[in-house]
Amino acid sequence: MKLKSIKDLLLAQRIYLALGVLFITSLVVSNLIFQKFFFWDFFGIYTFEISVGILPYPITFLITDIISEVYGKQKANQVVTGGIFASIFSLMIIYAADFVPATAWSPIGNNLFSKVFGATGIAVFASMMAYLLAQYVDIQLFHFWKKLTNGKHLWLRNNFSTFMSQFVDTFSVLFLLCSFNKIEWELFGTLLLSGFLFKVLIALCDTPFLYIAVYWMRKRFDLGANDEILYFEASPGTMIKEEIS
Repeated sequence: MKLKSIKDLLLAQRIYLALGVLFITSLVVSNLIFQKFFFWDFFGIYTFEISVGILPYPITFLITDIISEVYGKQKANQVVTGGIFASIFSLMIIYAADFVPATAWSPIGNNLFSKVFGATGIAVFASMMAYLLAQYVDIQLFHFWKKLTNGKHLWLRNNFSTFMSQFVDTFSVLFLLCSFNKIEWELFGTLLLSGFLFKVLIALCDTPFLYIAVYWMRKRFDLGANDEILYFEASPGTMIKEEIS
């Protein structure tokens, strides 16, 4: 569905930009903090043992689902691609920071900095490979279920696509980290189960937020169940004239 005015166009672009910023921030931060692990006793039923890097990561899947639903597959794929470039650029900055020598009075010395960020390169590589595969799986499955249900049952495509993609992501990143000896193979099964179950819980919890975001945007831009925002192709002068008229 093409937008009707320059006002709607600018608002849609700003929302898309804000979602993209949140997506890339969550992705980059998850790569930087992954070396700390924590446990969470889930009401005595199960004790999770997972990396803190997993905390911001599910946000990326919520955001791509919002973009997929409202802006379409192409715009969602663009954000995913942007995340890849952001991860690579952040890795280059970290390597440069690790390369330069610390002063004698620096609060953080060379050894401590390398200990905290030294494994970031492998982590970013593993995360990017897993993330690239999982996000594209998520987007493809999301639109598969959307087409199959004729735009109905948003909760179904949100959760079914996320469950599968989160398993792919968790398995892939742990497999690579274990292969590079950054994590013991003995921990693979425990971390896989904990990581996947945690992400499933988060995916279930984020469904109401997806409904709220999609409902507001559909109402604001007058979108139907199967409508997606399309930026109308016109020169700036044409759009301004349309707004004035």
